Amino acid sequence: MIDTHCHIDFEDFDSDREEVIQRAKDNLDHVIVSGYSNDSNIKVLKLSKDNEGFIYPTFGFHPVSSQNATQEDIKIAHENVRKYIDDIVAIGEVGMDYFYVSDKDLRERQEEIFRGFLDLANEYKVPIVMHVRDCEKKAVNIIEDYENIPYFVFHCYGGSLKTAKRIMNRGDSYMSFSTMLCYSKHHQDLIEKIDLNYVLTETDSPYLAMRKEDRNEPVNVMKAVHKIAEIKNMDVASVDEITTNNARKIFKI
Repeated sequence: MIDTHCHIDFEDFDSDREEVIQRAKDNLDHVIVSGYSNDSNIKVLKLSKDNEGFIYPTFGFHPVSSQNATQEDIKIAHENVRKYIDDIVAIGEVGMDYFYVSDKDLRERQEEIFRGFLDLANEYKVPIVMHVRDCEKKAVNIIEDYENIPYFVFHCYGGSLKTAKRIMNRGDSYMSFSTMLCYSKHHQDLIEKIDLNYVLTETDSPYLAMRKEDRNEPVNVMKAVHKIAEIKNMDVASVDEITTNNARKIFKI
């Protein structure tokens, strides 16, 4: 099993990060840690170097942060992607967030920055991991403009089934499902109808724990895999094999 999206570089893990990583190593094949900001990107790179062959990094800039970033901040983010392009397995997480942001100008700023990262992924022909909350349909329209990006990952997908069908019809796009499957009826209804050949698994640690007061961690991706198996009436090994192979193909790990 692979946790394809988590943030164990966050301070939430400062007191026991090594124990968290060891629990993941004892149970999972790999963990992908997604950069969130310029500082975060460098931290996830170090984590990957310290745990080579197990942790893999992606470099991104979260849309809620990027909308307020300076041009210099974005320039540095792009420069670091270029500098470390051979070390990262994807660009992300980047995108747009219409759940937290309703201001028209800020949404336009998010899209502008998102397109800048899409341009980079298109130039280097690397996958992109997208945070596109409450604007999944718009994101599907936007990515039509980029022909060289090998794979598009809709991180923590929560859009409509109709949009999910559009995503599957593309052939190069995948939806990642998190531990939210354990308690979200909407996500359970989605996974029941979505072809596993277009599905990845993640935790988004430290977020999306089974109880709000808890801290999530990568090993809990097992719970998402087990929940998918239960909903689809499949054996866990089959769900594991399909979703793990999807991740290996996309991220080349």
